[in-house]
Formats: sequence, structure tokens, C-alpha cells
Amino acid sequence: MQLLLISSSTVHGSGYLDHAETEIRDFLGDVKRVLFVPFALRDHETYTASAQQRFAKMGYELASIHTATNPAQVVKYAEAIFIGGGNTFRLLKALYDHNLIDSIRRRITDGMPYIGSSAGSNVAGPTIKTTNDMPIVEPPSFDALNLVWFQINPHYLDADPNSTHMGETREQRLLQFLEENSTPVAAIREGAMLRIQDGVTILKGSSGARIFRQGLEPVETVPGDQLDALLQLAPPTA
Repeated sequence: MQLLLISSSTVHGSGYLDHAETEIRDFLGDVKRVLFVPFALRDHETYTASAQQRFAKMGYELASIHTATNPAQVVKYAEAIFIGGGNTFRLLKALYDHNLIDSIRRRITDGMPYIGSSAGSNVAGPTIKTTNDMPIVEPPSFDALNLVWFQINPHYLDADPNSTHMGETREQRLLQFLEENSTPVAAIREGAMLRIQDGVTILKGSSGARIFRQGLEPVETVPGDQLDALLQLAPPTA
């Protein structure tokens, strides 16, 4: 499988996907046309127009799945797919509503490049249980695309030691997840991304990630690190 899982579509001080352009170009290679999934936001037209403009600047034609009469059929013939960010619950519900879970997984397993950003990265994991989003809608299941064998937490935010906020930190919430679940979590900070290719998972981008595992202390990683050994699980069979 070929996956590029981006923590966030923007980072402070830059525009939409600017920080990821070099990696996207290298990842897509000779691909000319990208299928966009805008379901994480409500306004599909505006979202698509923004994504089309950005991908055109990189030399790619982008078509949105929301205009298709048979979305699953469009996936079958796509060269590559990009699932954008927004609300993860809304995105996953739409994937179920349009019967896209199996069709997308099948194409990615066959080698079609997959780019996810934020919510689009979240749904690449086994479930969306480590999303940061509110459940504004109810999908049929928390089970997601299961393209990788570990959970993903995009937009990972380190605790501010000077904060007076009394709610749980992101780290505490992820440790609570691991009290009930054994699946490791890759928590990727804004500016970071995971590139999974030829069975190897490498942290890319400009910032680090923390790896959370049940019963173990979180581990810091930096761009360029290979994460498979840290995540300690073999990829699932198709």
C-alpha cells in the first residue's frame, strides 16, 4: 500500500497544503488525476473548489466524488485518492452512506495511492476512536478504512505547562484510550506526516510524533524515523 497521512492541511504561517507540497509531488509521481473526497465538511462545492485550485498549482487535475452518481464506481477507476480534513464523524458516516469503505480499501490494498489530511488521516486507521472531533453525527460504526494497523491522532498538541485549563490533556486522553484498547497510537503534530510505502512507515515533515503503546511510556520520534518497530505490530493481511 502507498499512503501519505498528513496531520493537518495547514500549519501556522503557510497556506493550504503548502507545507506538504514537496512530499505530495514526490508521493504521487506520474499520477495526473486525483479523486477528492470532501465529505468531512458540509459545503462540498466550496471545499472542492479550494482543493482543485491547490492541486492545479501542483500540476494535478482533481475531481470530487460528491458529483458522481455512483461513487463506488468512480473509486474503482481512480488513479489516486485524497480525503480532506474536517469532522471525522461526518466523514466516516458519509463513507458508510455511500458504500465506500470496502471499495476504497480494496483499491488501496491493490496499490492506489492514498493521501489523507486530518480527518482523512484519521479514517485510515482501524477505528476513529482517537479523533479529536465531536460526534456531530452518528456513523453506523467507529470502524474505519483499516489501511494501517495502528490508530492515528492528528493535530497532536503538547500540554502547556503554564496553562490553567483543568480538562484532560491530549496525552491523558490517549492514555485513557489505551486503558481500554491495545492498539498503538501514532500521535502526529501539525507539520508532520506519515509515509507508508513498500511496507515501511516513515515520519516525514517538519515536526515530530509521539508513539503511545499500552503499558509503556510514550516515545518521541523525529522526521526521518522509521516507526514500524516502535508500533510493534505487523500490518494486517488483506
